[in-house]
Amino acid sequence: MRHNGGMSDITATDHALVEIDLDELSPRTRDAFDGIDRLLYYSLPLKNRFRRIDVRDGLVLRGPYGWSEVSPFWDYGPEESAAWLRAGLAAARQKPPALKRSAVPVNATVPVVSPERAHEIVTQSGGCRTVKVKVADPGTSLSEDCARIEAVRAALGPNGRIRVDANAAWDIEQAVTAIAQLNRAAESGGGDGLEYVEQPCPSVDDLAAVRQRTEVRIAADESVRRADDPLAVARAEAADLVIVKVQPLGGVRRVIDICAEAGLPAVVSSALDSSIGLARGVQCAAALDELPFACGLATSAMFTTDIAKSRVVPVNGAIPVKDSLLDGNRTTEPTPGDRRMIRRWLDRLDEMVTARQVG
Repeated sequence: MRHNGGMSDITATDHALVEIDLDELSPRTRDAFDGIDRLLYYSLPLKNRFRRIDVRDGLVLRGPYGWSEVSPFWDYGPEESAAWLRAGLAAARQKPPALKRSAVPVNATVPVVSPERAHEIVTQSGGCRTVKVKVADPGTSLSEDCARIEAVRAALGPNGRIRVDANAAWDIEQAVTAIAQLNRAAESGGGDGLEYVEQPCPSVDDLAAVRQRTEVRIAADESVRRADDPLAVARAEAADLVIVKVQPLGGVRRVIDICAEAGLPAVVSSALDSSIGLARGVQCAAALDELPFACGLATSAMFTTDIAKSRVVPVNGAIPVKDSLLDGNRTTEPTPGDRRMIRRWLDRLDEMVTARQVG
């Protein structure tokens, strides 16, 4: 059975791309969708479990400035999800910002997989010289994480960069201990050690404490994108850089503003988007004044298929900036399971619109 936060019962072998009649929207939500002329539901199976799900699903919509995505995870409530809807509506209805570069360097992403699979992912990553490795997943050990990093180092060679993401799994002492061991694993084969550790602890205060006790850079993700005050990290000097994501933060222009106000280097990353959403992330990264680190936008390879005419993928470690167009040939007839999921998404849109007066 497909796993999607317990919300779906469609088989994992099939993808879905189903047109939704805009007349199915409630009057209030239809008003918020002014200027939007198409809406579709999608689901995409993952090659490997990631963020404890096997299938990603969401909505894509089209407005005067092209296609965009609205796909908050199912464990996000209406108020937090409303930012994702604002981002999708803004991208489809507003002119993109001026670009500062024509391509964006990106990292490959290695989920919690075997060392052999990790090595394979890196060698098939489209020339990426930076790799983000997921660590501290429930049910896995630190030694397993180190083995995965050593496999990534072997695939990259000594000059590639390795970063890790702990998803706020550790307390302060656990973080200090784990970072030291993971850094040694990254130094195997003559490497430079970790480029940075993403969100080792949940709170801003804990991030600040860990940053004082390690020489490895600290990056803040959840403490930015899921925070009432995304600038608190910068004020507390709790991170060396920030991870920013277009949908969770409410859109490209909001991300650009946050980066400017924080005054810290930024890494624009995917929220496990389809290629429709990834293209908007690439636009955002290309619009930033400075981009010293590779971005986390090379995640379309994590899906078995995609919904765009052309997947957003790296070429020689970078993704060119271009619009991503929906592949109309991939639309499918809705199954009973699809219809149930579409009904849940329509109800969820109503909740988002009501929660924060999205429009």
